Amino acid sequence: MDQGMTTTTFEIAGQRIVRQLGVVRGITVRSRSLVGNIGAAFQILFGGNISLYTQLCERARQEAFEIMVSHAEAIGANAVLGVRYDATSVASAVSEVLAYGTAAVVERT
Repeated sequence: MDQGMTTTTFEIAGQRIVRQLGVVRGITVRSRSLVGNIGAAFQILFGGNISLYTQLCERARQEAFEIMVSHAEAIGANAVLGVRYDATSVASAVSEVLAYGTAAVVERT
């Protein structure tokens, strides 16, 4: 699926929704490694962006997004509308990231 066919809005300019196929989602659960926690602890001491955690979060979001897109493609969609993210702490140092949206079939107008 083309990246331009995923959007946080409920329409895509120049495209007409032919059929909505329902909610699709991508879920990933990630934990921080001991080495990552130690490295992040040093970054915390100096303040500012904690790049090790930023990278972990970005990888988790990207993975959840890719799973969501795969789910949409598997049911015949060529677009995902209303894309959203959610994150939840499952346990100490373990987080779930969820990407979800509405799978749709669209065509050029």
